[in-house]
Amino acid sequence: MTQGTALNQSARLEALLSALADQGACSIADLATAFDVSEETIRRDIRRLEQDGAVRKVHGGVRLPDRRAEAPWRQRLNINAEAKKRIAAHAAELVEPGMTLLLDSSTTVFWLARRIASVRDLTVVTNSLETAGELAALSDARIFLAGGAVNPAYRASFDADAAAYANRFVPDLAFFSIVAVDAAHGFLDHEPEEAAYARAVLPNARKAVCLTDASKFGAAGRAQAADWSQVAMIVTDQPPPAAVAAAARDGGVEVRIA
Repeated sequence: MTQGTALNQSARLEALLSALADQGACSIADLATAFDVSEETIRRDIRRLEQDGAVRKVHGGVRLPDRRAEAPWRQRLNINAEAKKRIAAHAAELVEPGMTLLLDSSTTVFWLARRIASVRDLTVVTNSLETAGELAALSDARIFLAGGAVNPAYRASFDADAAAYANRFVPDLAFFSIVAVDAAHGFLDHEPEEAAYARAVLPNARKAVCLTDASKFGAAGRAQAADWSQVAMIVTDQPPPAAVAAAARDGGVEVRIA
């Protein structure tokens, strides 16, 4: 559960849910140490998640409300949901009939999948069980699931088998999301296996598009998913800070505000 550097709140809430998915329960002290924040910050995070019914407070710690309850991925879907939906709606305008798309396992890209369900003659490659299932139910797209060992917290596969399968395709657009956009290091995740999957598959796309809300600008992440040269566009909900905007400009990355 060691994170190494402090995450922004949005990323921390997602990481906290992932930790609970792995362990069932965690102490406030351990979470504060893992995320490099104060115990009071963790208590505020827990209160926010508890309001959504995502966690249950216990003495000195927190746990999932029920091991059979809603999956952590489904809970993350509702974090910053309105911003994610706006970003997804804007990104959907990039999708045209007949395209081949690579969709990652992020919740923002899941919202995009819902928006493009009516677009005709799509071929979609994804490592996400949730995204594949949603499109299978709502669209007539040809869906290819990049499979391997499934990470239950993310409802997705990130291993070498998944990457090798995804790389059989040459997508017109690859849509992905991350936990941090850093002026010096590019696009970062806090899970090394998730970042490794992105590094393996994004270069095969004709154009990579990052979908991210503004809380990720200047946030912390442990592993690089892509550098500035590998991404063509960022779709976000607010203008990035000066350092990130300059890095995007220098890297030739277009920034669109939803």
